[in-house]
Amino acid sequence: MLKFLPAYLTIIVVMFVLDIIWLSMIAQPLYQQGIGHLMADEPNFLFASMFYLVYAAGLIWFALMPNRHHRGLKNTFATAAAFGFFVYASYDLTNLALLKDWSLSLSVIDVTWGTLLSGASAAFGKWIFNRMNRIY
Repeated sequence: MLKFLPAYLTIIVVMFVLDIIWLSMIAQPLYQQGIGHLMADEPNFLFASMFYLVYAAGLIWFALMPNRHHRGLKNTFATAAAFGFFVYASYDLTNLALLKDWSLSLSVIDVTWGTLLSGASAAFGKWIFNRMNRIY
């Protein structure tokens, strides 16, 4: 399992950097408009860190490990994107079902972002995995 550690760390860093860019530059006004009344003044960094650790482990388990023997990144990207779609859709559909005034348009954007973020992060992790394990 240690051979997946560099890929795991790469996934965490890529997800975090892309998410910071997304949240701070693009999504902030959308979230403020759609769910601003639910947002905390400051993020809870403990739970945010836990999310990245757990989610990256999910990408390793469900996307990278099944594709570890394949050289290309396409399968890993597609598997991770599907994982992201199902996870983010589960979250957003649950919110739409249970929370008053949850935004449908924001949910569509969020699921799309989660799909792309998952695929890209896992593909970078797979690229590192290939280099570290000499899969060319």
